[in-house]
Amino acid sequence: MADSGGALLFPYWSFTKTVIAIIALRVAESGKINLDQPLRERPFTLRQLLNHTAGLPDYGTLPAYHRAVANDEEPWSRDNLLQLAMAQGMRFAPGFGWAYSNVGYMLARELVEETAGQSLGDLVKDMISVPLGLQSLELAIDRRQFSRVHWGAAQRYHPGWVYHGCLIGTPRDAALLLHALFAGKILRTTSLQQMLTCVPVGGAIDGRPWTECGYGLGLMSGRMGLAGRAIGHSGGGPFSVNAIYHFPDQSNPRTVASFTDGCDEGLAEFAAVRCSGTQ
Repeated sequence: MADSGGALLFPYWSFTKTVIAIIALRVAESGKINLDQPLRERPFTLRQLLNHTAGLPDYGTLPAYHRAVANDEEPWSRDNLLQLAMAQGMRFAPGFGWAYSNVGYMLARELVEETAGQSLGDLVKDMISVPLGLQSLELAIDRRQFSRVHWGAAQRYHPGWVYHGCLIGTPRDAALLLHALFAGKILRTTSLQQMLTCVPVGGAIDGRPWTECGYGLGLMSGRMGLAGRAIGHSGGGPFSVNAIYHFPDQSNPRTVASFTDGCDEGLAEFAAVRCSGTQ
């Protein structure tokens, strides 16, 4: 397990959603996109995609998807993936519920790329990596890149199976990125406030430190027992998990990045709580 420092690279998995949301808000700050305008030929908005209230299904519920990943197949085409996922039907009318959806973040990424006229990888570089000096951060798009991450199981995985994209980097750079967000180094104050506005999701979760849960724009937000508020994102793939969180209620607020192998996000989250300085 690694929680800080070092030059080893790890997959960020769903922490990539936090970065997509940050970039979406940066594009919105430029006036090129409106978070609350219904998308072309779609019944939902970008804000609803970013806080999982669009009502979209998720491809993680498809048994065929998991079989294909386990067999180390090449990723399906984007259109085939979307067709299979949407065949499950909408979960609810946009704005009338909450359901985690990787499909939603795939669509959010595509909208941001189209509007900005740049790829996600280039947007990450221009808006985050270079300004913050995060040299390890990159968007993995092929097996060659992904083979560089720490876990040996990455040799049998194509990052294209993460349809909204999968960033890789060091734990240190993940923590620095999130810390910079809360230090006001990436977004305007009004944008950060929007990012932090949460949809209540629930209370305690068995096997995890959460005692109160909510979801903002690309941010899991709630409380983790004595650690108080925790804001960030957990993530996981077929062979590793992570928990990258800011703990603002500590006497010395800390941002922690915890990575471990396996499939138990709770393990990484409890490690993050321990590293937060909670007594």
